Amino acid sequence: MRILHTMLRVGDLQRSIAFYTEGLGMQLLRTTDRPEQQYTLAFVGYGSNPEHAELELTYNYGVEKYELGTAYGHIALGVDSVAATCDGIRPKLAAWGASITREPGPVKGGRTVIAFITDPDGYKVELIERGTV
Repeated sequence: MRILHTMLRVGDLQRSIAFYTEGLGMQLLRTTDRPEQQYTLAFVGYGSNPEHAELELTYNYGVEKYELGTAYGHIALGVDSVAATCDGIRPKLAAWGASITREPGPVKGGRTVIAFITDPDGYKVELIERGTV
């Protein structure tokens, strides 16, 4: 068994696609529009299944915002440099409705460098410095 994808419900599909592709360097892999069922899917990632897990962005027609609840934690991404990644996307975050909610620095009690970004729909994305990924 393996993880194929994780699904996030989004309020503005194009804004979310821009955040994950332009901001976090993912590729738009494919889209599916289901007008009769009133939803559109966009799959993004760093590569396609089966070699890579994907992120499924689901837009339900007419729904602009979701309550995230208290069970959701975050998506974690390995990056070469957390500081460089944050610096690279910082100028566009406001346009996407996103923000850096924890600046780059070592995790409490450790040395691993992390940062947290909140995406346009309020989902947390953790950046973890891995050197060359």
